[in-house]
Amino acid sequence: MTIAATLSTCSVAATASLPDSSAQQTQTVSSAYACQPDMMTRADNLRIYQIMVESFVDGDKAVGHGTGYGTSHHHGDLQGIINSLDYIQSLGMNAIWLTPVFESLPMEGQDHWADRLDATGYFASNYFAIDPRFGTLEQAKTLVDQAHAKGMYVFFDGVFGHHKGNVVPSPTGKLPVGESNPVSYPESLPFYQEVATYWIKTLKIDGWRLDQAYQVPPEAWREIRKSVDDASQSVTYQNHEGKQVHPLGYMVAEIWNNENYITQHGYGTNMQPALCSSFDFPVRYRLVETFAVNENGNGGKGGEWLNEGMALHRLYPEHAKPNLMLGNHDLVRFGDLLERGYLATPADEQYWARHKAALSFLAAYTGPITLYYGEEIGDEVADYAAKVYQDCAVQGLCDDHVARSSAKIDGLTVTLEQRQQDLKAYVSALMSVRAKHPALSQGKRTNLIATATAYIDHKQADNDKGVNEAVLYAVSTMDAASTVDLPVAGSGSEGVLTDLISGEQFQAKEGYYHIPLKGFEARFLLIEKPAASGVKLTTQAEMSLSGQGFMAQCDNPTVSDAGPMSETLYVVGDFTDSGWKHKDHRQYAYKGNGVYQAVIEEQAGAYRMQYAAKDWTPQFTADGLTLKAGEEGTLKRGGYGKDTAVTLPESGKYVWSLKFSVTGEPETVMVSKCPDAL
Repeated sequence: MTIAATLSTCSVAATASLPDSSAQQTQTVSSAYACQPDMMTRADNLRIYQIMVESFVDGDKAVGHGTGYGTSHHHGDLQGIINSLDYIQSLGMNAIWLTPVFESLPMEGQDHWADRLDATGYFASNYFAIDPRFGTLEQAKTLVDQAHAKGMYVFFDGVFGHHKGNVVPSPTGKLPVGESNPVSYPESLPFYQEVATYWIKTLKIDGWRLDQAYQVPPEAWREIRKSVDDASQSVTYQNHEGKQVHPLGYMVAEIWNNENYITQHGYGTNMQPALCSSFDFPVRYRLVETFAVNENGNGGKGGEWLNEGMALHRLYPEHAKPNLMLGNHDLVRFGDLLERGYLATPADEQYWARHKAALSFLAAYTGPITLYYGEEIGDEVADYAAKVYQDCAVQGLCDDHVARSSAKIDGLTVTLEQRQQDLKAYVSALMSVRAKHPALSQGKRTNLIATATAYIDHKQADNDKGVNEAVLYAVSTMDAASTVDLPVAGSGSEGVLTDLISGEQFQAKEGYYHIPLKGFEARFLLIEKPAASGVKLTTQAEMSLSGQGFMAQCDNPTVSDAGPMSETLYVVGDFTDSGWKHKDHRQYAYKGNGVYQAVIEEQAGAYRMQYAAKDWTPQFTADGLTLKAGEEGTLKRGGYGKDTAVTLPESGKYVWSLKFSVTGEPETVMVSKCPDAL
């Protein structure tokens, strides 16, 4: 099979300006505190290995919580991580992130659910002591020192927005203020500044992962970030090259939402930067929806879906540095998502091919990346596929618990099977290529091909010798073998393409590079001779965001007739101005002919929504769970997890339209951009 490919018009760097955001700010530039340039440059190269401490490796039989969420042994500890450092290093990772390791004292009379929560560490009682059920301060120091000696950064997990009410004072007598969940800011700021700097000065950790970062206001994050930078500059340690270096001072936020929400609650603005990095949840979902399914079973996407998500990085402010992951301790493992979607099991070759494709996308991503333990071997929880509702927490099989399984560390806790060994070797090869070729981790991304079946990016940056380097990243988004025909003109290459993993070479023939791809295969193709003219893109017809007909009209009058629906419906979704709440300005009005409409001022962005009454009965969604602006879709009844996904490339007024039959049966749905003059 041959795919005839046309170069697309999308050319997007990893960070770009948020349109018009800075012009609306009243603060002055002089009051801003910028992201530190050296940290930002080094952060691009981060290859972080995430460890859920209580479920990872039992290295000390004398300690351990013995309880927790998930299916693990629940006896993970610091010694188990120390014992695993050689394994982590062998993967090509250069950083580790530990879930919280601080003391979590039980409350008097608490039940077993609270005991399980304590094991996670996310409700600490003493932020200045290591949980003795994980180990000692001396072991924590050994862990950090040995990781540094192996060339790995160490990040702790900071919970700076909530606790369970039994927090002990800091060494200087400070405490968080206000309610326990969330705490009050700015009153609690001095306490959490002390937490953030204490561990940098005491153990010389390299920064923080920030739990539920939306609980802390951006202006407080700015102050905490400055404190972290100052503390990092006040101490040094000897790295793997024998050099005295400062801790990195990297901070990455967990804000589980869309680009606009992450900007509002994390990044701040161009003129007033808050945080400098946040996990790229929006692209993560597109990644699993392309190569597997998401937690709600939705998938079947292709290269255009990935490209659209990457293009939305333009909504972030200039300093934003998204961090992409495939999973974490709160998400279903990729392997289990493959089984949930009835796509593949570990007995199938496609199970491993889809893993490789998804992991290759991480390796080609501009900016820091994070790998959750077990992803490098295609781990899954045996016999877990469909969502478990009854007693899922007791069984450790809830969606936000199931990935907390015991770590399978080759030569330490298990002997890996051949396919696991093969995937592990592939991950090591990916990380090696990424480390050697900065065009992948730092490069400007220019998309060349984004179709239902293939995706190709051109990546370009200076290498460690100061030489400008370009790499093509190509991946198949289907299970069948194919050949992608890439036009030489505009590809950025004038010579041979060399596969950085297999060593294969490809010469241009009759104006095309013919690149063979097995199902879900990825290639990293070094451009031996970059084109002097650079990357040139062909021009495509501009897509209209405005539809045709009655449902696309924004000025239809509201009629007094009783429509077919007795309930008042709303556009309800993850919009920045509503956050899944039924808001009056998102209420539908009846326009006649079975059509209901709401005209709403929207920000550019990607959103997920349903159309529902206040009590969520009834609720409706688009057939296929995807809607394109300006195009009609089929309306059907919705339900939990059946959200419509839509991307609005431009800000402006949009009309949301639903059409029902005379008996109230769903028929048609549309969103259409209104004329700018409206």
